[in-house]
Amino acid sequence: MYGTIFNMQVKTGHEQALLDLLEDQDPPDGMVAWFLMKANSNDGQMIGVAVFENKETHIANANRPEQHESFVRMMEHLVSEPQWNDGEYLIGEIV
Repeated sequence: MYGTIFNMQVKTGHEQALLDLLEDQDPPDGMVAWFLMKANSNDGQMIGVAVFENKETHIANANRPEQHESFVRMMEHLVSEPQWNDGEYLIGEIV
């Protein structure tokens, strides 16, 4: 499996709008799971995890025009661009 872990700084007052935007999207082909958590710091930090079947499906999703449109809409609610860390998941289990 392959994917990304990302950190986002949400603008004050934009949390619910961001959540609504993200929940309104259909999962792309090859996506296994995704998660979003609110950090305990309580300063607008959110951490996301996206898991894809493999690197090819992850890259194919990143290159979809719909993904770019979603990113542009997401940026309306963020202080700055997320910090992305892409890579291969070595161990994991959904129970």
